[in-house]
Amino acid sequence: MIHSPRTLAIGDIHGCHVALDALLERVRPTLEDTVVVLGDVVDRGPGTKQAIDRLLALRDECRLVFLQGNHEDMLLRALDGGGWMAAWLQFGGMEALASYGGRPDRIPPEHLDFLRHGLPYFETADTIFVHANLEPGVPLDRQKPDWLLWKHLTGEERPHPSGKRIVCGHTSQQHGQPVTLDGWLCLDTCASGGGRLTCLDAGSDTVWQTTQAGQAFGPFALSDIARPF
Repeated sequence: MIHSPRTLAIGDIHGCHVALDALLERVRPTLEDTVVVLGDVVDRGPGTKQAIDRLLALRDECRLVFLQGNHEDMLLRALDGGGWMAAWLQFGGMEALASYGGRPDRIPPEHLDFLRHGLPYFETADTIFVHANLEPGVPLDRQKPDWLLWKHLTGEERPHPSGKRIVCGHTSQQHGQPVTLDGWLCLDTCASGGGRLTCLDAGSDTVWQTTQAGQAFGPFALSDIARPF
């Protein structure tokens, strides 16, 4: 059977390593596939270390594209001594540190290198992948981190001038389902808050979901489960 290359986008993992393992078991990426991780792999859930270990191994199984999220930004700023430690610990850093035995010096350099080299966005022929949002009217290569990493969706977003769909995370959907705006799709389905971890096949609009308890759902057609923003 011939396998057509897929572009698979995974929403905010937030340390939900069991959900990530279960999701990859269902989706089964191949060397021909591109897996785009939309950022916020770290913090909140119990398995930041385990999730990053799994993504490092995933690089040998597919083409992995990792986008940096605001929680990676916080973690790196905190560890670099930029005065972010208190904020990071308050917003999920405590759980991340616990997965490394409670000490920053136990975070492997390979993990920090992986987080530092996350991309600001990823673009294909028909899709723009970004962690958070885009500033209207600003070209992709001039977007600022405040928008790419931190700006939540408001519902007022407009389609991209290129006509490409924008697939993002960051704006958490506690009901556990993806949400759509005209030209936009958000895949942060609150995995660390009792929701689900979501993967989208961007070519076929097929969706798979898992939970940190190891439950698996799908495949679904995106149109059957997505909600309007």
